[in-house]
Amino acid sequence: MAADKQAADKKTKRRQLLRWLAGALLVIGIALISTRPLTDQVIKHNEQKALSSLTVKKIKKNQTKKGQFDFSKVKSMDPAKAVKSRVQEVSAIGAMAVPSVKLYLPVCRGLSDANMATGGCTMRADQVMGTGNYPLAGHYMTAKGALFSPLEQVKIGDKVYLTDLQHVYTYRIYMKRVVDPSSVWLVNNTTDKIVTLITCADGGANRWAIRGNLIKTASASSKNLKVFKLHG
Repeated sequence: MAADKQAADKKTKRRQLLRWLAGALLVIGIALISTRPLTDQVIKHNEQKALSSLTVKKIKKNQTKKGQFDFSKVKSMDPAKAVKSRVQEVSAIGAMAVPSVKLYLPVCRGLSDANMATGGCTMRADQVMGTGNYPLAGHYMTAKGALFSPLEQVKIGDKVYLTDLQHVYTYRIYMKRVVDPSSVWLVNNTTDKIVTLITCADGGANRWAIRGNLIKTASASSKNLKVFKLHG
């Protein structure tokens, strides 16, 4: 009797293990099929969470953080990085909008993985909105994906808006070109008041470089902040 019971228990455990393995393989298969949509979904959640929780107090606190500004340490986005970013701290210091291509993102201080999985990231420690060259880097995901992907569709004359919740800065795009990855001059400061937006092109072999001139600075108000869609 005892032997029969042990044999039955072994068969039951074997069946349970096989069912568990089958379920695990199914989950893995679904994940492999849908990794890009999943990654975009997580990133969209990060974007909206950072935008909706943005305050002047939080911006001032994040502006004092050291940040990571070594662009060589930035790696391509993948599902693991996207999921991990949900529990990492994001240093949001403002918001950006390019309404012509429906881009609405937080601006983050530095190029950490969490920041790069959330919005447009500053590339120098001394950047000040509305002053000199204000370069921002962002990941290109897919043709209609999250983060800086929509910038591929911008046109000369389109407007870029930045805010630190105290002022709203309006820029008009005057340059859009593909450059090689060694074009570090794009990050250097300038006497001209411009914004520079950088993302991948040609599958990562090159970079899109987009620049706009500052054409207007205004105090932030409930009216002009609507362009950033801070609350969805």
